[in-house]
Amino acid sequence: MSAFSLSEYLRERQALVDDALAAYLDQEAHCPPALREAMRFCLLAPGKRLRPMLVFMACEAAGGTSEIGIPAACAVEMIHTYSLIHDDLPAMDDDDLRRGLPTCHKKFGEAMAILAGDALLTLAFQVLADGYAPRTAAAACRELAVRSGASGMVGGQVQDLAWERAAGLRNDPLFPRSEQPHTLEALEHIHRLKTGALFLACLRLGVIAAQGERGVDAGLRERLDRYGRSFGLAFQITDDLLDVEGTAENTGKRVGKDAERGKLTYPGFLGVEESRRRADQLTQDAFDAIGGLGAGGEPLAALMRYVLERNR
Repeated sequence: MSAFSLSEYLRERQALVDDALAAYLDQEAHCPPALREAMRFCLLAPGKRLRPMLVFMACEAAGGTSEIGIPAACAVEMIHTYSLIHDDLPAMDDDDLRRGLPTCHKKFGEAMAILAGDALLTLAFQVLADGYAPRTAAAACRELAVRSGASGMVGGQVQDLAWERAAGLRNDPLFPRSEQPHTLEALEHIHRLKTGALFLACLRLGVIAAQGERGVDAGLRERLDRYGRSFGLAFQITDDLLDVEGTAENTGKRVGKDAERGKLTYPGFLGVEESRRRADQLTQDAFDAIGGLGAGGEPLAALMRYVLERNR
């Protein structure tokens, strides 16, 4: 039996991330107080910190330490939080609850929410640039930009909204309609970008932080890429299932909204049981990908199991 404890691992590194996030915000000496308050409210809200955990796990699997991974871990959490702030806006998903608290625009107004998201987006790259040696910082900034930008997370969000527009779920005549058919392949393509790309960035950033100045181990990156792709889709499936079966008290956000809006989701497309089977397949693929990492793969395997079994 392994002595590895995921709960202890998460608790220790969540504390590291939360302390570092607060410190980064405090270093913005000339930030207007109202903007700092909105950024702090969203960035330090209770969360699972899954993306920073993936950074730490990949960094440690590549021979680094948690301390080396802190700037990268905080940068991805800033990107993630900015994306949540903007996704919750009335023009996007129009949500009023996030992480068990009012969404940013509900508490601070739409203009401040947009600006708080913008500020966190740009601060993420400042943190990477300041936190690593030039070669490592450049590689990290590029990786995060590619995975979170037009060909990654943002592009996936555009395709998701275009799909809604084509299905008549979005009354916005200026927004383009999707040309993609409603197939499992198309659904997974969107989520590989919208959700999965940032998970992939986390793993790659962890390796870059650990190995950046001496070059990245291509074999390790290939294993982690495969793990990350399966992890991202499995996470999305469980997220969709929670929208069907979860509660707002557990998830910290409004549930049932996808079905209410008629969005195409895994349960809506495959049904609940087949969605669970698909998540199980992806989980096994993730385990196979990291099977050769030995003890370095234990935290990643435990996190995969946690995602599959989560209720929040």
